[in-house]
Amino acid sequence: MTLEETGVIMDILAAAYPRFYAGRDANDLKKAVELWAGMFAEDDVVLVAAAVKALIATDDKGFPPHIGAVKAKLRQITEPQQMDAATAWGLVMKATQRALYGSREEFGKLPELVRRVVGSPRQLRAWAMMDAETVQSVVASNFQRAYRARAQSDREYQALPADVKKLISAAADRLALEGRKE
Repeated sequence: MTLEETGVIMDILAAAYPRFYAGRDANDLKKAVELWAGMFAEDDVVLVAAAVKALIATDDKGFPPHIGAVKAKLRQITEPQQMDAATAWGLVMKATQRALYGSREEFGKLPELVRRVVGSPRQLRAWAMMDAETVQSVVASNFQRAYRARAQSDREYQALPADVKKLISAAADRLALEGRKE
């Protein structure tokens, strides 16, 4: 979104919440537009406007939405519905049933997020060799908790502006290099 497009979004907010924006000086408004433009630089103005309007339409408190709320609504609009932890566990259970002799193939069939939580084909095979009751209780509980945490972490990362993602990536690369030296 450009600065001009961000100005349009801020005009929508000011029209919907005139009391909130009353008395703000030009410098405050300029800073707000710059901040919003930076936070939504990678986003399509049409989608941001849709997210803002959806939040205005459902607002019952009388306060304008903050950047995080708009980002969350934007993700809700643009991203396909993510599977829940129980559904993901169901896929893992199916994979473990065939993992004794085909753990690599079964691991490869899992969605990427599920694979990251499982860790490796070796882990699938280990679960396939465990007592079924333990897998259905302890392992299932631990997997679903880890899946929910990873999914939440991924959602939060996707909401970050591109420049922050680059900083995180550079820091991770630097740490990886330092780890190899030791």
